[in-house]
Amino acid sequence: MTELRRFFLALGYFTRIPVPAWVGWAPDELNRAARYFPLAGLVVAGISALVLWLAMAALPASLAVLLSMAASLRLTGAFHEDGLADSADGLGGGWQREDVLRIMKDSRIGTYGAVVLGMALLTKFVALDVLATQGWLACVALLVAHPLSRVAALVVMCALPYVRDDEGSRAKPVAQGVGATELLVGALTGLAPLALAVAGGVLSLPRAGVLLLAALLVTAWWARLLRRRLGGYTGDTLGATQQFAELACYLVLCAHLPVR
Repeated sequence: MTELRRFFLALGYFTRIPVPAWVGWAPDELNRAARYFPLAGLVVAGISALVLWLAMAALPASLAVLLSMAASLRLTGAFHEDGLADSADGLGGGWQREDVLRIMKDSRIGTYGAVVLGMALLTKFVALDVLATQGWLACVALLVAHPLSRVAALVVMCALPYVRDDEGSRAKPVAQGVGATELLVGALTGLAPLALAVAGGVLSLPRAGVLLLAALLVTAWWARLLRRRLGGYTGDTLGATQQFAELACYLVLCAHLPVR
């Protein structure tokens, strides 16, 4: 029951999906609930893939992809996209560490955030639209990329220190005490869909390997940038980590499509 409660805490933290009332709210448990962030991502992926599959039965692929993306944004409340936009504004508009953190905390979106967010959503739409032409490969992409990209965020949490000092930060309770156990459990659940896709013959082992390598390289690049510019991570940069890793998965899958 403890682990089930931690899963629901993760689901309630990262999504707008209602959780049972008995779960309550326990900020001091969020660091242990971090192990289920990839599993929460799989729930979002499953619903988004279902919307895509149903919509493709009646609508053109491009419209089905838009509906699936809208469902994903609704489920998460654009939580990760908001982090991407804030990170772009902060790192693009600030030179000193204090300036970057101050800009990232501003709820208003600036030029850097708007451009990066727009490009990310457009890239996601085009990539999924391309994958949708291959039938249900787009659904597989969602089921693989969402949980795997949450593993990338866990890697950053374990590799870097949390840099905000304010007690009101939403991410601070999550950041405290995340360790090897959370990363191991999260990696097992986050990589399971990719392993199942390989075992089922949906993805070849080389393609899966390149996909995993791309996600790791993007995560390593982003973590290095965060260490150099901020000395660690914030909640916003974790959202950006998830978005970058998710996009990397889609682009690799598109790059491996047969040439027509």
